[in-house]
Amino acid sequence: MTEAEDRKPQSDEARSAFTPPAGVEPAESESSTTSEFAIPAGLGVPAAADAGPEGSAFTTPSTYSAKAAPPAFTPATGMPVVSLTKGAPWQDRMRTMLRMPVAERPAPEPVQRTEEGGPAVPRVLDLTLRLGELLLAGGESAEDVETAMFAVCRSYGLDRCEPNVTFTLLSISYQPSLVDDPVSAARTVRRRGTDYTRLAAVFQLVDDISDPETHVSLEDAYRRLAEIRRNRHPYPTWALTLASGLLAGAASVLVGGDPVVFVAAALGAMLGDRLAWLCAGRGLPEFYQFTVAAMPPAAMGVALTLADVDVKASAVITGGLFALLPGRALVAGVQDGLTGFYITAAARLLEVMYLFVGIVVGVLVMLYFGVQLGAQLNPDAALGITERPVVQIVASMLLSLTFAVLLQQERSTVLAVALNGGVAWSVYGAMHYAGGLSPVASTAVAAGLVGLFGQLLSRYRYASALPYTTAAIGPLLPGSATYFGLLSIAQNEVDKGLGSLTKAAALAMAIAIGVNLGAEVSRLFLRVPIAAGGGRKAAKRTRGF
Repeated sequence: MTEAEDRKPQSDEARSAFTPPAGVEPAESESSTTSEFAIPAGLGVPAAADAGPEGSAFTTPSTYSAKAAPPAFTPATGMPVVSLTKGAPWQDRMRTMLRMPVAERPAPEPVQRTEEGGPAVPRVLDLTLRLGELLLAGGESAEDVETAMFAVCRSYGLDRCEPNVTFTLLSISYQPSLVDDPVSAARTVRRRGTDYTRLAAVFQLVDDISDPETHVSLEDAYRRLAEIRRNRHPYPTWALTLASGLLAGAASVLVGGDPVVFVAAALGAMLGDRLAWLCAGRGLPEFYQFTVAAMPPAAMGVALTLADVDVKASAVITGGLFALLPGRALVAGVQDGLTGFYITAAARLLEVMYLFVGIVVGVLVMLYFGVQLGAQLNPDAALGITERPVVQIVASMLLSLTFAVLLQQERSTVLAVALNGGVAWSVYGAMHYAGGLSPVASTAVAAGLVGLFGQLLSRYRYASALPYTTAAIGPLLPGSATYFGLLSIAQNEVDKGLGSLTKAAALAMAIAIGVNLGAEVSRLFLRVPIAAGGGRKAAKRTRGF
């Protein structure tokens, strides 16, 4: 055998690509497996302490040294110390903490209503959800509902809680510590109402729970909640029907109507209200209820025109529209969008759109038949609105007062709302009629004053701001612009009609934004908790800085 044949392997297993060459000592343990994360041999690493039980993701690493820790997680200016003003209303204090991350919230306040062994977490969460359900069903904004829920949980010692509110779903999660399992609960809002008396009672209950000097146990809170649910509405059904008629009559006078127009608009609105109640009793959705309610006022105006009665039919139909326009839902939807609750805002605005389409369908049906029958309805009649300051101010106050009755407000708030509505119309009239400003700008300023006064009155009474603002914006609703836009469409003047409807939408947005801006401005004059060395935090952080 030659020398070359001696170097040739005898079989395939004699040598492989992984066999170490001759003269190279193999590793000590060929059977042990390694990885790319293994520490190289010869690298001096201090030995770990006695290996204890396996930790979790929150366990401090064994190689961590507090003295040698890098200051990477500390801002250059240091961690700001949050100082909560004790004299501020609980809404402002809770809203400020909600807008902070959990790690930056201050230490929990002294808890006085905990039972022995700590609060019953499931019961506290259930009470919180039930209170939030009544607030959301009553028309409160998502941020105010979250603020009230957070206030209740924190008052009973659950400081690490996170409420979450959408259009129909409320949820809350509580985590005792970083290593404990969280407890979550949810509740769905099935029905909505406009009982502001019940809304005020819920706010009073939340205020009493949040007051450190008032001891409200869980049993007392549940008892008061049951009483709030059992309470009847403050006004009977016939009073609501009469209020809807007076509202429509006052609105017709507001746009230039006379006593005959007042009576016609009131009769049409009361008939529409009764038909809507009949549809509601049959279980029809709100879309059809608004469609049916919009038909009688429009039919009344068309009938007066066909009978050659010397009245403003446009004022009759416009007055009926004032009682139907969903101003409450519009303001709440825009407020949710401005405070960062975009899902809830989109749902509320979609609801407003459906209700508005229902009103459009009902009025268009009546106007179409009126045009086909030869009714002489003039879209340019809007230019003939007479200026009667004293009569219009009185009509605006009556409109706000009846609107407050329809919203089931407390009798003690009706007078303040009526005055607020009169001030709003006075500002609008002075800016638009006397000053010659655009109706959109005049409406925005007047709505801003409504929001400002409403917020100040609510803080004075430690109640919700909705009862003081929703009814007061009634005189500013775009009823005439809506009517003339629909009339132009019924007469095949689509471009002109769309222009009027666009103006109505602009006026509605001006009302909603003005009310929210007035509420925000009012907080500048209150004792609002802020972070030391900085201003008031934004509602949401929508960017990465």
